[in-house]
Amino acid sequence: MLAFNFVSSPGAGKTSLLVRAVSDLKQSRPVAVIEGDQQTSNDAERIRATGVPAIQINTGKGCHLDAAMVGEAYGRLAPLRGGLLFIENVGNLVCPAAFDLGEACKIVVFSTTEGEDKPLKYPDMFAASALMLINKIDLAPVLDFDLAQTIEYARRVNPKIEVLTISAKTGEGFSAFYAWIRKQADKMRAGVLGAVQG
Repeated sequence: MLAFNFVSSPGAGKTSLLVRAVSDLKQSRPVAVIEGDQQTSNDAERIRATGVPAIQINTGKGCHLDAAMVGEAYGRLAPLRGGLLFIENVGNLVCPAAFDLGEACKIVVFSTTEGEDKPLKYPDMFAASALMLINKIDLAPVLDFDLAQTIEYARRVNPKIEVLTISAKTGEGFSAFYAWIRKQADKMRAGVLGAVQG
């Protein structure tokens, strides 16, 4: 199983992105979602409407998920052998950066409406993430948004971060995102095979 920890500020579009992604990816492999929010089960219900299982975790006053919460939620899902687990963390660019949930990597979702300097304001989150998905790229033409500057700021704090532009509304960029996921799955398989042979 390959797990990804989705992190972002509130309103960046994590849930909309996941609704589109799981709708597509469930055709080829088992997929499940663990949703983290302080209150409500609205996001889990949106995922379940796609036919994909989702477990809601409400953290109350907590500002992030932790491994124990995720472990308990995962135990309530059917086995995901060879599948994908998406963990949607609480909307917050500070606390979730410091907590490992057992994921292969963190994916930070950044919206074109947020301003280019978010990576500099919240460097720990961008430093901890393997991939930055710049969402709402369809809005870029009507915003005063500098894509190159955003990427430069992100790579200033994390030179190795990969960057993809995406639109949860139009579907732009999703094929590249799915190719990136396949690449991570191939790396994981190669690592497991190497460990077995070693």
